[in-house]
Amino acid sequence: MRIELDESSIIKANFQFWEQMLAMKLDPLPSTVEFCLEAGHVFGKVSLSGAWNGQIEIRMDEGLTHQATAAMLMQPLEAVEEADALDAAKEIANMIAGVIKSSLPRPCAMTVPEVAINLEQFCGQMRNEHSVSVVFQHAAGTMMVRVQMFEPTD
Repeated sequence: MRIELDESSIIKANFQFWEQMLAMKLDPLPSTVEFCLEAGHVFGKVSLSGAWNGQIEIRMDEGLTHQATAAMLMQPLEAVEEADALDAAKEIANMIAGVIKSSLPRPCAMTVPEVAINLEQFCGQMRNEHSVSVVFQHAAGTMMVRVQMFEPTD
């Protein structure tokens, strides 16, 4: 089974969150075969189950995570604590995943987001049979949104 979601759904979900909620503009980067994020980036994921099974994940550079956290909390960038950044990343993952979920087959349940700081570099493919990713750029850093479909477990 192939993933039926395309990049435009991810771009739309990202736009709805960043521009409408935080007044920040993230530009999608042209598709490449592979992309990488450095060690220390924030990783968040939400699992989906039901008529569609898989997960939606976000990965953000530390700089972009802190910039978004400062905007969400309406505080200076230097006041952002790691716990605040992880909470903000949970909300970002939840909001983007919620918009993407609305374009997937129903019924489809979504878990509470999980986030962590990834201490290793991450490299991945933009698209394969079971996933599609879009990388976004902002002056504060890079972000990746990936939607992965899992085979049903009957």
